[in-house]
Amino acid sequence: MNRRGVMTVLGGAAVTWPLTVHAQQPRMPVIGFLDLRSSGETESVVAGFREGLKDAGYVEGQNVIIEHRWAEGQFGRLPALASELVRRPVSVIFAGGNAASLAAKAATTMIPIVFISGGDPVQLGLVVSFNRPGGNATGVNLFTVTLETKKLELLHDLVPKAVMIGALVNPNNPNAGTVSKDLQVAGRALGLQLHSVNAGTEGQIDTALATIVEQRIDALLVASDPFFTNRRYQLVTLTTRYGVPAIYGQREFPQVSGLLSYGSRLTDAYRQCGAYVSRILKGEKPAEMPVVQPTKFELVINLATAKALGLEVPPTLLARADEVIE
Repeated sequence: MNRRGVMTVLGGAAVTWPLTVHAQQPRMPVIGFLDLRSSGETESVVAGFREGLKDAGYVEGQNVIIEHRWAEGQFGRLPALASELVRRPVSVIFAGGNAASLAAKAATTMIPIVFISGGDPVQLGLVVSFNRPGGNATGVNLFTVTLETKKLELLHDLVPKAVMIGALVNPNNPNAGTVSKDLQVAGRALGLQLHSVNAGTEGQIDTALATIVEQRIDALLVASDPFFTNRRYQLVTLTTRYGVPAIYGQREFPQVSGLLSYGSRLTDAYRQCGAYVSRILKGEKPAEMPVVQPTKFELVINLATAKALGLEVPPTLLARADEVIE
């Protein structure tokens, strides 16, 4: 072989070797993270999701990639964002909330989906059954729809003289009709007059609270919804300004001076979803992974806010609280 031939072979090897080594490197799995809210409002729950992954050996940036898609509270953006993740493509999709879960389900029947759902996932069409989901989706059911009537009872215990009760509901939530109907039935059983008010945008929240004041509503129940959680500072500011006692679904509200909340802890649910995503990445099928349900619901009371509203929290309610914020 002449010198030119040797150089040609060596030159070809110089190009081929790095490509061969690169081809042998395992491709990091990609998780699609679809959420109705914004990144700035979900730091604690996203941390819980990452913890669930880490417990199973997955660390973002080291051996897994997370593609985030935030709808910034705009329900109409979810279908397009879900389609983006499918085209990416991703190995599995996490969907936070009913609307995000339905958008992901509509976008793909092949890519595994792990969801957090406040409503009944069977009724929503996400799974066939709780024990054997049967399709490409599984996840965590938070019971938020069934907990609304319990929240009404707790609000009644705290403000027993309140008769006119407002219920703030997001009409964009697939469970909105069920929540309003259940609250009307529960209200009548407690001898209360329930007035449902809808709000699905930031501006509509302002209008809804003004309407509640005009109608001389005694107390307010804010239905559990990712959009409302994302707008918790706005809601707490308005209820404080108008002096309206209000109950919410997540501890994030009392933590920013909301009066009280009752529901499951979101960070725990996101951690569980991280664990489920990890199991799917390791080969398990969502069709065979039961939908998880929380076993603990927490009551959080902000005592300082109660005092500012001139409310005396009954000792029995204080004794039941999982956390009291002074």
